[in-house]
Amino acid sequence: MNRKIYIILVLALAFFTKSCDKFIEEELVTDVSAASYYTTEAGLEDGVRATYATFKPFYGQEISAAMTTFGTDIWTNGSDGGHKVFNLYDGGLNGEENYITDSWDNWYKGINQANGIINRSVDVEMDEAQKNLRVAEVRFLRAFFYFNVITTFGDAHLSLEETEGVEIEANKTPQSDIYSQAIIPDLEFAIANLPIEQSDYGRATKPAAEFLLGKVLLTRSYKDFSETSDASKAENLFSNVINDYGFTLLPNFADLWDIENQQNSEMVFVVPNSKSQVDSDVDPLGNRWHLYFLHEYDVLRGMTRDIANGRPWKRHRPTDFMLTLWDRNTDSRYESSFKHVWFANKNEPPTDAVGNEPARAAITIGDTAIYIPGPGKDIDWPQIRQDNVPYLVFTNEEYTERVYPSMNKWIDATRPDRQKANGQRDFILMRLADAWLLRAEAKLKQNNPSGAADDINRIRLRAAIPSQEAASQISASDVDLDFLLDERARELAGEGHRWLDLARTGKLIERTRLYNPEASPNIQDYHAIRPIPQNQIDRALGGYPQNPGYPQ
Repeated sequence: MNRKIYIILVLALAFFTKSCDKFIEEELVTDVSAASYYTTEAGLEDGVRATYATFKPFYGQEISAAMTTFGTDIWTNGSDGGHKVFNLYDGGLNGEENYITDSWDNWYKGINQANGIINRSVDVEMDEAQKNLRVAEVRFLRAFFYFNVITTFGDAHLSLEETEGVEIEANKTPQSDIYSQAIIPDLEFAIANLPIEQSDYGRATKPAAEFLLGKVLLTRSYKDFSETSDASKAENLFSNVINDYGFTLLPNFADLWDIENQQNSEMVFVVPNSKSQVDSDVDPLGNRWHLYFLHEYDVLRGMTRDIANGRPWKRHRPTDFMLTLWDRNTDSRYESSFKHVWFANKNEPPTDAVGNEPARAAITIGDTAIYIPGPGKDIDWPQIRQDNVPYLVFTNEEYTERVYPSMNKWIDATRPDRQKANGQRDFILMRLADAWLLRAEAKLKQNNPSGAADDINRIRLRAAIPSQEAASQISASDVDLDFLLDERARELAGEGHRWLDLARTGKLIERTRLYNPEASPNIQDYHAIRPIPQNQIDRALGGYPQNPGYPQ
């Protein structure tokens, strides 16, 4: 227990030192337990930080990319990686899959950590206002983790009390009760007690709690146990986030991905990362999403792996359907989200024609080495034109699991070397444009397509190519749930929302079957939630019910 607490404290201290340029000066804490330490003011403060640290093993790691991106209408698998089962929906997607176990365990660790802080805070002697603030933070976090649990696994274990020893009894509580007994009361308390801003970037705030409660109520509005006011309350909460706290959309969509501009006016809630700690491995859980959306450029002519172009792990590949979503004559978001040109970083001599491969002129460093024109521009590159340029051109019919359009939202050219896997980017959990689109969804749920169109148009106006603002706008007759999901893809592709968006709206099975050829043969209705981890079933007294459809 002592060693466990010390490790948690080191991770927790790393969480809120984003601007620190030197190692943390650590003080070894010995002879402590949760019972003795968390009931002190210092212990409670460290315990709250430790609850935040539960974000790090999931967000920004491969586990979250696999579980929120794979198996949808807009992303399919690349050539590499060991967790393609989340895209293929084959027999490997069962309770023994590592990421299923890890996500369940991690979220329940966060929940139990929060329970411990909440329960023990009554015995802490400290300023009551400060204590109330910290309790509000961990109640926000507990709600966040429980919302992850039920949107991923459905009905699940509910406990609002700390587990201190070995516990082998578990319940499977209906989602409706987890909403009403845990998530919603926690977020209402958080909204009432959190400040609008905090001095530590990354801590919970009132607008973040309103954003999350809005999403919770919007999600419940699709359920058979919904309340009639869920969508209208969600709309009001998103309106508060949009109007009341000074958040503003950045003028240019591309500015969101400027790594020097991360703490900008659009960010509502993020998991922060510190460059100094990530680079030095004090924090071994930096953002790795820069690895997963890149094609295998580094084995192609004129190229070798470098820092600027990234380390390509070839995990997530756009579906053909996703590449049809942007009108590049009016919408700038594809240009800002995907890479088109790779400039040579090594010299290449001329080549002779061999088989179907044409002769190529020499390439020198700085020349174009690879060009992917992308959707709508492929028509400009027939094979005869491709054969008459010195660089390689890949159009849609030439995409493979190794070569395809690469998303560059998460690219991190600040890494100290080309092999470095951990990056410094904050992981974005809530941003203002998402609030606009979620409010549009809440309006659509209330049969207000005109209001939904107004909100969508605000996002499309920011994305419009100069002089195409009017052409980018839509009308109420354009808006239905499928259009709204298309718009969320155009704005939020590769940001960790897609599987949850489709599952929330009941569109996962339909749209994945239509647009993801790798997933289509196997996906079934029961895949709208994940299997219960096998170790949860095995370690619970009397067993624990598996979700329908999955092997017992």
